[in-house]
Amino acid sequence: MQKVPSEMSAGIKVAPDTVRIERHLPGPVERLWAYLTESEKRRQWLAAGEMELFAGGRVELRFRHHELSHEQMPDRYRDAASGEPMYGEIIACDPPRLLTFSWPGDNGRSEVTFELTPEGEDVCLVVTHRRLPDMEGMISVASGWEAHLGILEDRLSGRQPRGFWSTHKQLKEEYAKQFAAG
Repeated sequence: MQKVPSEMSAGIKVAPDTVRIERHLPGPVERLWAYLTESEKRRQWLAAGEMELFAGGRVELRFRHHELSHEQMPDRYRDAASGEPMYGEIIACDPPRLLTFSWPGDNGRSEVTFELTPEGEDVCLVVTHRRLPDMEGMISVASGWEAHLGILEDRLSGRQPRGFWSTHKQLKEEYAKQFAAG
């Protein structure tokens, strides 16, 4: 299994129900914004689906993890392989700097915010996921975001995407230790 660099598990628990992850990615900011908001670009690292980019607009996410990397999907996740749409709602949108929406995966109980700040040729991307139900949810969300963001970084850098499932598994172990200690 590929070793995940320790700096990849850089997410932190900033509140009892909130995880924050910061990544520096190849820019420019408009390119990264397109990978967050355009279905065909977003499907390469997270999930396809249309977004209505205004407060109150609909977010559609169709997860197809089997398309993200060369690895086979573990059996325990096969029930989520259908790519059935999940829907959320845009809470805030300020292109190309800020996007917040209710998270479709938990019927909108939590919300995710993407903040983009240009830094020379790169972009600082901060992902904050709030209103998570418990420690298990925080571990799952942090490791999921890190695995997805790693694939986004690979795509933006023109590299072969790393293995999603092996990365996710290792990150879950790292976050379980990190959050238990913190």
